[in-house]
Amino acid sequence: MSRENLHFLTLFLIISVSVSSCDIADKARYDNYRLYRLHLETEEQVKMLQELEKMSDSYIFIGHARHPDQDLTIIVAAHKIAEAADLFKRYNITAQVLVFNIQEKIEKEWDNVLPEKTPGYQLDWQHYFHLETINQWLDLQLSNHKDLTSVSLGNSFEGRNIRGVKLSRKAGNTAVFVEGGIHAREWISPATSTYILNQLLTSSDPRVKELSENFDWFFFPVVNPDGYVYTFENDRLWRKNRKPYGPICRGVDLNRNFNSSWNGPGSSSDPCTYDFAGGSVNSEPEVAAIAQFIKTHAKESRIKTFLSLHSYSQLLMFPFGSTTEQVPNYSDLKEIGQKAIDALAKKHGTKFKTGSIIETIYPSSGGSSDWAYEEVGIKISYTFELRGPPDSTDMFILPANQITPVGEETLEAFIVIMNEAKARGYYNDA
Repeated sequence: MSRENLHFLTLFLIISVSVSSCDIADKARYDNYRLYRLHLETEEQVKMLQELEKMSDSYIFIGHARHPDQDLTIIVAAHKIAEAADLFKRYNITAQVLVFNIQEKIEKEWDNVLPEKTPGYQLDWQHYFHLETINQWLDLQLSNHKDLTSVSLGNSFEGRNIRGVKLSRKAGNTAVFVEGGIHAREWISPATSTYILNQLLTSSDPRVKELSENFDWFFFPVVNPDGYVYTFENDRLWRKNRKPYGPICRGVDLNRNFNSSWNGPGSSSDPCTYDFAGGSVNSEPEVAAIAQFIKTHAKESRIKTFLSLHSYSQLLMFPFGSTTEQVPNYSDLKEIGQKAIDALAKKHGTKFKTGSIIETIYPSSGGSSDWAYEEVGIKISYTFELRGPPDSTDMFILPANQITPVGEETLEAFIVIMNEAKARGYYNDA
């Protein structure tokens, strides 16, 4: 090869690499990041992990170290694995590696994500879908079902419409508000929301038809659209919305921003943390929109039930998250919850636990479920933590082949909650 041809070949390769580099999305990667399940036995271990969470962003805590005799899940960056192993050994912490390479799980999941421009009629419950496809599917249902109407909560921080629908087949029904996708990375939440809505629209099961005819339903599959889009385009494990705070940090945990013990236990005033409560109560447009809509429509639409879909841990929880004080109807909520998870388990054998938020998962303030109960007076208020279990190797990256069974078993719980609450007189008053 001549020197001139070699020069042109080299120039071509340089240009090709430059162009391809520009085409690569700015996506976070988790190559060789490990998922650990720790068991904390001593106060010294707890304090060390609390300091570690404060000092290093190379450890992603799924929950906080709070007390001895606690199980804790954390993600450790690849370059910190040796350091983490040394700390676990020094402090005699029992540590189990659940996943050796989180990026592999993300890429395997991506095999079951359909392209962004997938039309709404192709939405199913064997794949995960971009926001645009979910919204097109809602449009399709609106055109196919005359008893379905479009509802908008308003716009997100980045200007996206927070879309939903109302199903009403009989005048005078009491209503249910179903909140999905408030935490961006929990993809099973919007998927379960659309699955249950589809069942209410199309099922021939008399139990489901009864629910669809005797209750009105407000479904909002993705109340955090900015965060949801970001998990597809930039960072699969992103949790918050996308509003900037200060020169570096971005995002608020929307489920810490409601007016219920705001900025209390289980939330943070540090804008760089995953559970940042925001600048003030309802500081986030998404939360302000949810709160305004429910307060405006609670009486006229008779919204008597609030159901929020999250993942993961297999829990059915009710208020409160900020205090161990029991709500006045604690016994009813506990009994209804137990019957609901018993019915859920019969479908596929999935085992849940039920109880107040603070006694089942961890302290949590400013959540939507607590707010709906406390400020609006919605006494049937539950939060689902869907599959998998607390020691799940899938975390928020639940395989798409589990969407349908999760939807099926969650629907069984919905049926019991509504029928039991009705039997106990919660929907009798106007």
